[in-house]
Amino acid sequence: MAPADLFPTLRNLPRADKLKVMQFLIAELAKEEEPTLQAGATYSLWSPLNSHEAAHKLSQLLESDQKSQDA
Repeated sequence: MAPADLFPTLRNLPRADKLKVMQFLIAELAKEEEPTLQAGATYSLWSPLNSHEAAHKLSQLLESDQKSQDA
């Protein structure tokens, strides 16, 4: 069925049903675009914990922001 065939039917739906259709379509698009997570699988995540370079950069940013507020 072509999308153009669906438009008249969608146009006649009540507002609540239109929202349900939107939620369905958004969920379908999200499934296609995002990799799915496997149950029981292990995934590595980056964390700033023990990242001394990130802590130093944050400290510099906070100090420069404090100096600009004091000026």
